[in-house]
Amino acid sequence: MNPILEQLHARKSVRVYEDQPISQADRDAILAAACAAPTAGNQQLYTILDITDPQLKDTLADTCDHQPFIAQAPLVLIFCADCQKWYDAFAAGGCQPRYPGLGDLLLAWSDANIAAQNAVTAAWSLGIGSCYIGDILERCETHRQLLRLPEYVVPASMVVFGYPTRQQQERQKPRRRAMAHIVHKNGYRRMDEEELKAMLADNAGERSYADWLQAFCNRKYNSDFSREMSRSAAEYIKAFQR
Repeated sequence: MNPILEQLHARKSVRVYEDQPISQADRDAILAAACAAPTAGNQQLYTILDITDPQLKDTLADTCDHQPFIAQAPLVLIFCADCQKWYDAFAAGGCQPRYPGLGDLLLAWSDANIAAQNAVTAAWSLGIGSCYIGDILERCETHRQLLRLPEYVVPASMVVFGYPTRQQQERQKPRRRAMAHIVHKNGYRRMDEEELKAMLADNAGERSYADWLQAFCNRKYNSDFSREMSRSAAEYIKAFQR
């Protein structure tokens, strides 16, 4: 396995960091890698917010599901799906652009997360861990005001970076699903109950599969934060439904 593949397979989420700053050279390398990511029509339909204000980091640690490690991370980046800047450029240039729609948002969302993954991969190659924070999509009204987001900009993901502690380095990466369940040839193949159980049952550990599945559904899918994420997403989407 070549070094790039080894790093892609080895990378895991890191939530505890050494008290060690990330050098400006490494910060710049991570951001440059993000900006080199594949992008629709070379439009770079994203804007990256580099959060350096300690007070703002403290606030985000609270608003993003009360996770203190966010404030402790030496590098915090928010990748925004940005349909505003091209609309503004078209309008300023007299192009009479239509309002951005849902298709534009989805394209920008894809651009933003591809850039984020480039940043994550670059950081890991430098010995720097990272963790995606999906909770940035929650609390639309709060985050829109806090980050001064115009109506056609949506925070697609937040990623926090830092040097992993020894415990985090040695922690085993969670096993991913077998490719047979993930890769479908030539079209979507809806899995039956038996195959779904085969895909997921090893997560149950000592519990029964039914008990584990119910608990996981309650903790994730039916949780308050999941419902809030859907509410906030719908609020952000309103601007794109004119």
